[in-house]
Amino acid sequence: MQAVSFAADLFSQGPRTLIDDHEGGCVYHPAFIDAARADAWFAALRDEVEWRKWSRPMYDRVVDVPRLTSGYTVNDVEAMPPALAAACEAIRAHTGVPFTHVGCNFYRDGNDSVAPHNDKLATLIAGHPIVLLSLGDARRMEIREKQPPRRVVRIDLESGSLLTMSHAMQYSHDHGIPKTRHAVGPRISLAFRVRPPMDDE
Repeated sequence: MQAVSFAADLFSQGPRTLIDDHEGGCVYHPAFIDAARADAWFAALRDEVEWRKWSRPMYDRVVDVPRLTSGYTVNDVEAMPPALAAACEAIRAHTGVPFTHVGCNFYRDGNDSVAPHNDKLATLIAGHPIVLLSLGDARRMEIREKQPPRRVVRIDLESGSLLTMSHAMQYSHDHGIPKTRHAVGPRISLAFRVRPPMDDE
Protein backbone atom coordinates (compact mmCIF):
# COMPACT_ATOMS: atom_id res chain seq x y z
CA MET A 1 0.00 0.00 0.00
CA GLN A 2 1.44 3.33 -1.04
CA ALA A 3 1.01 6.34 1.24
CA VAL A 4 1.41 10.04 0.64
CA SER A 5 1.48 12.46 3.58
CA PHE A 6 0.92 16.20 3.48
CA ALA A 7 2.20 17.63 6.76
CA ALA A 8 1.26 21.08 7.96
CA ASP A 9 3.25 23.76 6.16
CA LEU A 10 2.74 27.23 7.58
CA PHE A 11 4.63 28.82 4.69
CA SER A 12 2.50 27.31 1.92
CA GLN A 13 -0.91 28.93 1.82
CA GLY A 14 -1.99 27.93 -1.67
CA PRO A 15 -4.45 25.14 -2.47
CA ARG A 16 -3.07 21.62 -2.87
CA THR A 17 -4.65 19.01 -5.11
CA LEU A 18 -4.55 15.70 -3.24
CA ILE A 19 -6.60 13.60 -5.66
CA ASP A 20 -7.57 14.43 -9.24
CA ASP A 21 -10.70 13.37 -11.09
CA HIS A 22 -13.10 14.75 -13.72
CA GLU A 23 -15.15 16.61 -11.07
CA GLY A 24 -12.25 18.36 -9.37
CA GLY A 25 -11.15 15.58 -7.05
CA CYS A 26 -9.96 16.50 -3.58
CA VAL A 27 -8.33 19.89 -2.89
CA TYR A 28 -6.97 21.21 0.41
CA HIS A 29 -7.13 24.96 1.07
CA PRO A 30 -5.05 25.95 4.13
CA ALA A 31 -5.91 29.16 5.95
CA PHE A 32 -9.26 29.62 4.21
CA ILE A 33 -10.19 31.79 7.19
CA ASP A 34 -7.74 33.61 9.46
CA ALA A 35 -6.68 32.21 12.84
CA ALA A 36 -8.57 34.77 14.93
CA ARG A 37 -11.86 34.10 13.15
CA ALA A 38 -11.30 30.33 13.29
CA ASP A 39 -10.74 30.53 17.06
CA ALA A 40 -13.84 32.68 17.56
CA TRP A 41 -16.05 30.40 15.46
CA PHE A 42 -14.74 27.32 17.26
CA ALA A 43 -15.51 28.77 20.71
CA ALA A 44 -18.98 29.90 19.65
CA LEU A 45 -19.93 26.62 17.99
CA ARG A 46 -18.56 24.55 20.87
CA ASP A 47 -20.87 26.41 23.25
CA GLU A 48 -23.93 27.13 21.08
CA VAL A 49 -24.49 24.07 18.83
CA GLU A 50 -26.95 21.52 20.21
CA TRP A 51 -24.49 18.64 20.30
CA ARG A 52 -25.93 15.13 20.43
CA LYS A 53 -24.46 11.83 21.54
CA TRP A 54 -25.59 8.77 19.55
CA SER A 55 -25.39 5.01 19.93
CA ARG A 56 -25.68 2.44 17.15
CA PRO A 57 -25.75 -1.36 16.86
CA MET A 58 -22.50 -3.00 15.80
CA TYR A 59 -22.44 -6.76 15.42
CA ASP A 60 -23.91 -8.13 18.68
CA ARG A 61 -23.76 -4.98 20.79
CA VAL A 62 -24.61 -1.28 20.92
CA VAL A 63 -21.71 1.18 20.90
CA ASP A 64 -21.42 4.94 21.29
CA VAL A 65 -20.61 6.95 18.16
CA PRO A 66 -17.10 8.27 18.98
CA ARG A 67 -17.86 11.97 18.51
CA LEU A 68 -20.70 14.44 19.08
CA THR A 69 -22.84 15.49 16.13
CA SER A 70 -25.49 17.94 15.02
CA GLY A 71 -26.92 19.25 11.77
CA TYR A 72 -28.78 22.19 10.26
CA THR A 73 -30.59 23.17 7.09
CA VAL A 74 -28.56 25.95 5.52
CA ASN A 75 -31.58 28.06 4.54
CA ASP A 76 -32.96 28.03 8.10
CA VAL A 77 -30.63 30.79 9.29
CA GLU A 78 -32.73 31.65 12.35
CA ALA A 79 -32.21 28.14 13.77
CA MET A 80 -28.42 28.40 13.54
CA PRO A 81 -25.89 29.88 15.93
CA PRO A 82 -24.66 33.16 14.38
CA ALA A 83 -21.14 31.75 13.87
CA LEU A 84 -22.54 28.85 11.86
CA ALA A 85 -24.63 31.19 9.72
CA ALA A 86 -21.49 33.25 9.03
CA ALA A 87 -19.57 30.09 8.09
CA CYS A 88 -22.34 29.00 5.72
CA GLU A 89 -22.36 32.39 4.02
CA ALA A 90 -18.58 32.34 3.61
CA ILE A 91 -18.54 28.82 2.16
CA ARG A 92 -21.38 29.49 -0.29
CA ALA A 93 -19.75 32.73 -1.43
CA HIS A 94 -16.37 31.09 -1.94
CA THR A 95 -17.56 27.94 -3.73
CA GLY A 96 -20.70 29.14 -5.52
CA VAL A 97 -22.29 25.81 -4.58
CA PRO A 98 -25.95 25.88 -3.42
CA PHE A 99 -25.36 23.87 -0.24
CA THR A 100 -28.55 22.81 1.54
CA HIS A 101 -27.27 21.13 4.71
CA VAL A 102 -24.36 21.38 7.11
CA GLY A 103 -23.37 18.52 9.38
CA CYS A 104 -21.42 19.34 12.53
CA ASN A 105 -18.96 16.97 14.20
CA PHE A 106 -17.21 17.58 17.52
CA TYR A 107 -14.06 15.54 18.15
CA ARG A 108 -13.39 16.02 21.85
CA ASP A 109 -9.94 14.39 21.96
CA GLY A 110 -7.84 11.73 20.26
CA ASN A 111 -10.30 8.99 21.21
CA ASP A 112 -12.98 10.51 18.98
CA SER A 113 -12.90 9.45 15.35
CA VAL A 114 -14.85 8.53 12.24
CA ALA A 115 -14.25 5.20 10.49
CA PRO A 116 -13.26 5.07 6.80
CA HIS A 117 -16.35 5.61 4.67
CA ASN A 118 -17.75 7.35 1.62
CA ASP A 119 -20.74 9.67 1.85
CA LYS A 120 -24.09 8.01 1.18
CA LEU A 121 -24.67 8.69 -2.49
CA ALA A 122 -28.45 8.38 -2.19
CA THR A 123 -28.46 11.44 0.09
CA LEU A 124 -26.43 13.65 -2.27
CA ILE A 125 -27.18 15.42 -5.56
CA ALA A 126 -24.67 14.26 -8.16
CA GLY A 127 -22.11 16.73 -9.44
CA HIS A 128 -21.87 18.82 -6.27
CA PRO A 129 -18.85 18.60 -3.95
CA ILE A 130 -18.72 17.98 -0.22
CA VAL A 131 -16.80 20.72 1.60
CA LEU A 132 -15.28 20.40 5.08
CA LEU A 133 -14.31 23.40 7.23
CA SER A 134 -12.02 22.52 10.16
CA LEU A 135 -11.85 24.50 13.41
CA GLY A 136 -9.81 23.82 16.54
CA ASP A 137 -6.86 21.44 16.83
CA ALA A 138 -5.55 19.81 13.66
CA ARG A 139 -6.51 16.17 13.04
CA ARG A 140 -5.18 13.82 10.40
CA MET A 141 -7.53 12.58 7.68
CA GLU A 142 -6.79 9.41 5.74
CA ILE A 143 -8.16 9.07 2.20
CA ARG A 144 -7.89 5.57 0.70
CA GLU A 145 -8.44 4.20 -2.79
CA LYS A 146 -11.05 1.46 -2.85
CA GLN A 147 -9.29 -0.48 -5.60
CA PRO A 148 -5.65 -1.63 -5.97
CA PRO A 149 -3.05 -0.30 -5.52
CA ARG A 150 -5.14 1.22 -2.66
CA ARG A 151 -2.99 4.31 -2.23
CA VAL A 152 -3.49 6.31 0.97
CA VAL A 153 -3.31 10.10 1.23
CA ARG A 154 -2.84 11.56 4.72
CA ILE A 155 -3.48 15.25 5.35
CA ASP A 156 -3.41 17.25 8.60
CA LEU A 157 -6.57 19.37 8.57
CA GLU A 158 -5.54 22.64 10.20
CA SER A 159 -7.86 25.10 11.89
CA GLY A 160 -9.40 27.44 9.32
CA SER A 161 -8.70 25.07 6.43
CA LEU A 162 -11.12 23.88 3.75
CA LEU A 163 -11.18 20.45 2.11
CA THR A 164 -13.29 19.87 -0.99
CA MET A 165 -14.18 16.35 -2.15
CA SER A 166 -15.98 15.65 -5.39
CA HIS A 167 -19.14 13.58 -5.67
CA ALA A 168 -17.28 11.26 -8.05
CA MET A 169 -14.62 10.65 -5.40
CA GLN A 170 -17.21 8.95 -3.19
CA TYR A 171 -17.19 6.04 -5.66
CA SER A 172 -13.40 5.68 -5.72
CA HIS A 173 -12.20 6.57 -2.21
CA ASP A 174 -13.03 6.24 1.48
CA HIS A 175 -12.09 8.92 4.00
CA GLY A 176 -11.91 8.97 7.79
CA ILE A 177 -10.36 10.49 10.91
CA PRO A 178 -8.54 7.76 12.88
CA LYS A 179 -8.06 7.75 16.62
CA THR A 180 -4.67 8.98 17.79
CA ARG A 181 -2.52 8.50 20.88
CA HIS A 182 -0.93 11.90 20.35
CA ALA A 183 -2.08 14.71 22.60
CA VAL A 184 -4.70 16.65 20.63
CA GLY A 185 -7.30 19.15 21.70
CA PRO A 186 -10.91 19.39 20.51
CA ARG A 187 -11.82 19.91 16.87
CA ILE A 188 -15.05 20.86 15.10
CA SER A 189 -15.70 19.86 11.49
CA LEU A 190 -18.45 21.46 9.43
CA ALA A 191 -19.49 19.33 6.44
CA PHE A 192 -21.44 21.13 3.70
CA ARG A 193 -23.55 19.04 1.30
CA VAL A 194 -26.23 19.46 -1.38
CA ARG A 195 -29.07 17.07 -0.57
CA PRO A 196 -32.19 16.24 -2.59
CA PRO A 197 -35.46 18.01 -1.66
CA MET A 198 -37.25 16.57 1.36
CA ASP A 199 -34.12 14.69 2.47
CA ASP A 200 -33.84 14.50 6.25
CA GLU A 201 -30.66 15.62 7.99
